[in-house]
Amino acid sequence: MIRIAIAGNPNTGKTSLFNELTSSYEYVGNWTGVTVEKKVGQLRGGQAQLIDLPGVYSLYPVSRDEGVATQFLLSEPFDSLVNVVDASQLERNLHLTVQLLEYGKPLVMALNMVDVARQRGIAVHAETLAEQLRVPVVPIVARTGKGTKELTDTMLAHSAEETRAEPLRLDYGPELESAIAQLEDWLPAGTMPPRWLAIQYLEGNPLVREAVENEIDRERLDRLVAQTEAALREAGSAKPLSSHLRLKRADYIGRLLSSCVEKKSDSRIPFSEKLDRLVTHPVLGIPVFLLVMYLMFKLTFDWVGSPFSDLLDAFLNGPVRTGLETAMRAVGVSAVLQAVVLEGIVAGVGGVLVFVPQIFMLFLLISFIEDSGYMARIAAVMDRLMEKMGLNGKAFIPMIIGFGCNVPGVMAARTIEQPKERLLTILLTPLMSCSARLSVYSLFVGAFFTSHRAVIVLSLYVLGIVIALALAKLFSSTLLKQEGSVFVVELPPYRVPQWRTLARSTWEKGKGFVRKAGTFIFGGSVFIWLLGYTGPGGWNVKMDDSFLAMAGGLLAPLLAPLGFGNWQAGAALLTGFLAKEVVVATMNIIYAAPDTDTLQGILANFFTPLQAYSFMAFILLYVPCLATVGVIRKETGSARWTWFSIVYALVVAYLVSLVIMLVGRSLGYR
Repeated sequence: MIRIAIAGNPNTGKTSLFNELTSSYEYVGNWTGVTVEKKVGQLRGGQAQLIDLPGVYSLYPVSRDEGVATQFLLSEPFDSLVNVVDASQLERNLHLTVQLLEYGKPLVMALNMVDVARQRGIAVHAETLAEQLRVPVVPIVARTGKGTKELTDTMLAHSAEETRAEPLRLDYGPELESAIAQLEDWLPAGTMPPRWLAIQYLEGNPLVREAVENEIDRERLDRLVAQTEAALREAGSAKPLSSHLRLKRADYIGRLLSSCVEKKSDSRIPFSEKLDRLVTHPVLGIPVFLLVMYLMFKLTFDWVGSPFSDLLDAFLNGPVRTGLETAMRAVGVSAVLQAVVLEGIVAGVGGVLVFVPQIFMLFLLISFIEDSGYMARIAAVMDRLMEKMGLNGKAFIPMIIGFGCNVPGVMAARTIEQPKERLLTILLTPLMSCSARLSVYSLFVGAFFTSHRAVIVLSLYVLGIVIALALAKLFSSTLLKQEGSVFVVELPPYRVPQWRTLARSTWEKGKGFVRKAGTFIFGGSVFIWLLGYTGPGGWNVKMDDSFLAMAGGLLAPLLAPLGFGNWQAGAALLTGFLAKEVVVATMNIIYAAPDTDTLQGILANFFTPLQAYSFMAFILLYVPCLATVGVIRKETGSARWTWFSIVYALVVAYLVSLVIMLVGRSLGYR
């Protein structure tokens, strides 16, 4: 099968194009670093396999995700390339294009965002650009699908036959050309494009250096580099080899653009600049971000999400429960099995599913913010604050992703160049409030804070961010002292997201929650029910005498200073390590609300508002779920740092909940 790789700068619409061309869907976000590893899918019709590489500005990797693209060119077989470029940012994008053309594989350029370029008064003459580069150039708008049919036909036609006899050859000057020729002679026959390898080696690409040094003696290579640098100095250039190469490419790109790009002068200030003056303002930027989050939670818990959750709750605990009970009695199902289904599965799984409307509403709003272009502005605004805490704005991107799920948030830390900064981000991302915790918040704010649900949930999200920043300052000053790093983020154009894109993005984010409810929580609910109805005394014991009560009772004395020193809370926290949604399932089973009351009504007998807030703060901060622990182990490659992430989170959760109780009681709250 034909294998086609999709390459391009970050935020040029590569993954949007990938999703449009294939029958699969990959996560799309309107900021740098969403695709942190290569993704593979089948072209619609099955004629080819598409590989979506991480967005890179250059083939010189500065982070783990960028290394994926270079390593792919070095070691993976493929037939052709699709280079996605942003028509409104063509000059910057073409630096990667030149390096790909030097590689020599058949290449098709997908000239994306031509609509944005047109709005900015930029006209790109695709025919002239194609003639100059000697490759097909197809104008497209990836997010609407415009031009993708023509692009597909062109891709397939130019993958089946070699369209470039030789790689692009730029003249880098006599000194560098001599070194390139020498390196080409030294490389063994049959290796990948020798000129491309030589250029990338002289530029300092670490992955290429490793590959070349496996073939050629290191001392010979070092002598060649030293001789070339000396020759450049004699010629009057004191710049490093890498700078010399980039300047030559920039000269070529400048000449290219002068022949194929026209810009119309416009004295009006673009709308995006006017809006950016507000949302990226040094003082107002963070308050605007908090206001946006408050509106998100207001829509989720008060205006839209909660009414649908109430309807679903009434349906599950009304017709569904009654129907199942009637059907099982009619066919003579045993009392034990009826209890498993009604008090275990329906109570456990149903207790989690009632929060699906709120979670999907939150994901819809997050998807809207991502695709609108505002998410990159949030990272830019937070950079000023995070720099003071030992991180930079790029570290906030994995944290934002962690609002949906901590697992992809931890994985997104691959985009961070500095190793210690990447490790620090991995350790702190689990403190972000994920969608699984949202089910716990929904349960408690509905029981204790009905008039201030949005404010209470917002405070928990902000608490997670504040604790993470404080720990970043502590860890970066002690355990993980590091060199400073520079944060560069591209601010994409503002745009109105398409409903089709929003719907797909929301479903992809939320389907994991539904799937988990139908599998993991389903099985967990049955197991928890069994623990709650068996004990040393045998079968069908009182809940207070069960194995579940015994396990929770071991933690109760330790949790007493935090305001929830009962075995029920201890048991829910134990099961919550598996997945935070299981906390709600466990409470539904433990408290087994009768027909005359709801779980939220029963909780009022066991918690006060202050104790409920302390419990939610503990859920926010205590140990990461099992899946997150697994990905931390994988990403850090260290059992020591994995255990550290568990222990420090538990200590921090305990201290924060204790402070909440002490301060709350001193202020007269119960």
